[in-house]
Amino acid sequence: MTDTTSPSQSQPPVETLHQGRWLTLRKRGRWEYVERNNPGGAVIILAVTPDDNVLFVEQYRVAIQQRTIEMPAGLVGDLADQADEGALLAASRELEEETGYRCERVEFLHMGPSSSGMSTEMITFVRAFGLTRVGPGGGDESENITVHEVPRTEAGPWLFARAKEGYSIDPKLFAGLWFIENA
Repeated sequence: MTDTTSPSQSQPPVETLHQGRWLTLRKRGRWEYVERNNPGGAVIILAVTPDDNVLFVEQYRVAIQQRTIEMPAGLVGDLADQADEGALLAASRELEEETGYRCERVEFLHMGPSSSGMSTEMITFVRAFGLTRVGPGGGDESENITVHEVPRTEAGPWLFARAKEGYSIDPKLFAGLWFIENA
């Protein structure tokens, strides 16, 4: 692979246009992008129950003004007392918080950018194994999450049916389904 970018020492300096609690808007030359203020990025949890159901979560997303279907996910190191947690620990915490399932173990699958032209955020895909239901799920006090358990073999068609009903379907779900079948 040939690197066609200019060396970092010849790039324009980074300007901070705005800093919020969770995001910072930056500019380098003519390029504007956002940075996550938590250095750990985000984690997406691929979880299949003992009954071979894939866990999805539904919630309203203010940024797009729409209900979405997603896999359980969350920010890594976003809690003050857990600022240095890793993706695997965050995944276990988020899985139980959002879905009510606890897992025996979590395995790293892949990490990559969420939107490389717009954000520095990196997303880690993990697989949760040995699931046991321990609570109702639904998220923390700031969330209103509905949990969906969908037969693994019907997950793709189920997602397309929800899209026809007007839900926003995160395209990363299809990467997640591929990982479930192939990783």
